[in-house]
Amino acid sequence: MNIATSVENPIDALRNNVTTPFEEARAMPPSVYTSEAFHDAELENVFKKSWFCVGRASALAKPGDYVTCELAGQPIIVLRDRDNVVRAYSNVCRHRMSTLLHGRGNAKSIVCPYHAWTYNLDGSLRGAPAMNANKAFCKDDYSLPDIACEDWLGWVFITLNPDASPVSEELGEVADLIAGYDMTNYTETFFEEHVWDTNWKVLAENFMESYHLPVCHAGTIGGLSKLSEMICPPGRKAFNYHTILKDESLRIAMAHPTNDRLHGDERRTTFLLAIYPSLLITLTPGYFWYLSLHPKGAGQVQIRFGGGMSDDYKDDAEAQQNLIDLKTLLDEVNVEDRGCTEKVYRGLSADGATPGHLSHLERPNFDFAQYLMSQMDTSFQPVIAEGA
Repeated sequence: MNIATSVENPIDALRNNVTTPFEEARAMPPSVYTSEAFHDAELENVFKKSWFCVGRASALAKPGDYVTCELAGQPIIVLRDRDNVVRAYSNVCRHRMSTLLHGRGNAKSIVCPYHAWTYNLDGSLRGAPAMNANKAFCKDDYSLPDIACEDWLGWVFITLNPDASPVSEELGEVADLIAGYDMTNYTETFFEEHVWDTNWKVLAENFMESYHLPVCHAGTIGGLSKLSEMICPPGRKAFNYHTILKDESLRIAMAHPTNDRLHGDERRTTFLLAIYPSLLITLTPGYFWYLSLHPKGAGQVQIRFGGGMSDDYKDDAEAQQNLIDLKTLLDEVNVEDRGCTEKVYRGLSADGATPGHLSHLERPNFDFAQYLMSQMDTSFQPVIAEGA
């Protein structure tokens, strides 16, 4: 019998799933991935209430640099203002409600493409053509609404939730875990957006476990790590992580010779950080890359994909070749991951699909399921590591 159909709805199915101890746990039920009703509940209970990462602050280096995104249906601009502060605003004109900026770029001001209402980089309205005949109109009433925005270790987060705890408070333990990597000094050198035909949680879970590396990534990184050297600690309230040791043949993943912060095996340890709900960071001593995910319905995921090298490598004699090698490798890895995760979604959508038991190497997946349940039902108490 299909476990997912034996309960009333996907939230009940997930609740039944997460009450099992990890030592006996199964993957999440198919309806959690395929149900549009569950997708709608995620937008309301997860993405509207959590911090969402739009990328790296290093990509917003100059005043006027901006990125745009959509968070739980809300168009948002994130930019660096003339005071060198990263800020976020509603990306909707206060006049006839056109969206304003699109994609990424640099702007001296924000000009509406519909009637040319123009906003300063601080969100205030600079000018509105042909409005002088309306006696009720006042420019001071038309600033763009602010969206909460924070810069944490070089990552830019936004939230629609005015009651959200500061990112630094939620992720203080992450900062301690990776202090020797000095994550503020990793510079983004590429950024792309993609849409894949899978559920966002399938891709998130694919990142959270390296159990699949020897098979899915046999043509690229599969042989660079041993399953026996992967460590998957219990997750925390706001994140989970696991570590792997990379083979020294992947030179760009190693600590640079000038790095005196990391020692012994730390110099080849990769952290795979899953910051809830959907920021996924691969952090090696040499390079980083990330995915920031947002659902597009149950069956598609919007992907913000970026990465680059540690600044320890910026003066390396082969600096440019390092970046080429990194992007080439990651593009090949993404092709492999896309194939695997789209196959999983097709399987989840099949009649009779039933979740199997989890490996000990899939502990982060178990913790992710508990996090999701805690967001859907605030009375649910997830199992987290002591002291977390």
